[in-house]
Parts: sequence; structure tokens; C-alpha cells
Amino acid sequence: MKKQKNPPTQKRKWWFRFMKKLMKGRYKRPTFVYMGEKFSNGAVVLSNHEGTDAPLSLEMYCDKPVRMWGAWEMNSGVIQMYKYQSRVYYHEKKHWNLFLARLFCLIASPLTNLFYKGLNLISTYRDARFMKTLRQSVEAIQNGENIVIFPEDSTKGYLEQLEDFHHGFLALCEYCAKKGIDVPIYVTYFRKKDLTYFVDNPILYSELKKTESTKEAMAKRLLDRCNELGQMQVERPEGATELFLGQQAIAEVAAADA
Repeated sequence: MKKQKNPPTQKRKWWFRFMKKLMKGRYKRPTFVYMGEKFSNGAVVLSNHEGTDAPLSLEMYCDKPVRMWGAWEMNSGVIQMYKYQSRVYYHEKKHWNLFLARLFCLIASPLTNLFYKGLNLISTYRDARFMKTLRQSVEAIQNGENIVIFPEDSTKGYLEQLEDFHHGFLALCEYCAKKGIDVPIYVTYFRKKDLTYFVDNPILYSELKKTESTKEAMAKRLLDRCNELGQMQVERPEGATELFLGQQAIAEVAAADA
């Protein structure tokens, strides 16, 4: 009898697991609200960013293995991280005073650099090196890990109502297709004010391509769905960490689209 392969698990070093335990006072467990099924393995997960809250909520509380995309500047040493984190992240995206951002990052950047090493990020690039991102991502998907991507345009900062999606995730889906992988895509939305993480039913990339003829249309459809999730109102039992809406949610979405 063929031995059953063990399901993939989150691979993190012991010191990083310890760090995450220390951070649970800052990052509380959200309620995961599923429109249908829970995350599978080997999928693409799209999410809004909400600063560090959405990434760390997934890292700390998702029960499936995840690998996140992150800007290469945040994954390439303390000096480069300091430059990016002080000017781009805190000043341009979070609208901090530049002097205060630089001062704060003298302490924050070394700690963030250590944390990012533990996250085992997949670096993203804006040049030919992006092929490295795609190859590493496909390898992770083949190993049963979920690739988490934050595609929102954050030029104006991290907004509750997202305005645009960058198309890098579609390049990954297309690259997977060329490798014979019809990757499922989960659209999610983290709502910080009430610690709710909405997870939509997955859509296969092949199905998305059938209904939308261009990259712009595909990205717009998933962007709109992400914003819809962020506006959902659900009643949650006190203390619930998971809630399954199932067929009720599917029916509501169908009615809204009619």
C-alpha cells in the first residue's frame, strides 16, 4: 500500500516561532469568515495590506503554510531596509514625518530585518529579476505552500477602499498555467477595526480567463470583490475564531450580481 504523503506544514525556525508568541499581545487573533471552503494548499491568496496587520495576522493565525511576496528592499539587509522602510513605508505610505521615520527606523529596521528573515519572504522586483520571483513562487506552490500577495496600489497609503490592483499576481498565475498548474485564487480582506478576515470562495485561474478577456478586467474583477468583502456585515458569536457562511454567502453574491 502506498504511503500517504503528509500535508505541508509551515516551516519556520524555532527563534521565529518564539518571536511570534511574544507578538500576540500586539496582533490579536482575527475571526476568519469563510464564504465557502478554507484555504487549500498550493493557492494564490490576494489580500489588502493594512500596514503590518494583514500580513502578520495571516502569518500568525492561518492554519495553512504561507509564503508572502515582499519588496526586495525589505529582504536585502539592514541598510537597504532602513532606506526603504523610513522613506517609502513610513513616510510615503503611512504619512509619517520623514525625520521621525528616520529616527524610529534606527531601532525598527534592525528588528524588522531579523523578523523578515524569519518570514522567508519571496522578494519581488521591478526588472528582469522578477523571473526569479516567479520561479520561487511556483516551486513553493508545488510544495503545497500558499503564495500571499498584496497587490493593492498603495501610492496614497493603505486605504480601506482599494483603488487599484497591480498585475504581478496575474503574471504568476499565467506562469503556473504554463507549468501545467491551474492555480486557485482566494480573494481576502482584513478589516482591522473589528479584527475580521474575510476569505472568498476560490476561483481557478482558467475560469477567470474564460470570463475576463484582459489583465485589466481580471484585476478589476478581483479588486471589486476584495472591496465587497470589506463592506460585509456578519453576526459573529462571541469568541468565534472561524465562521463559515457557505451557501448563504454564495446566494447573497449571486443576488447582488443579478
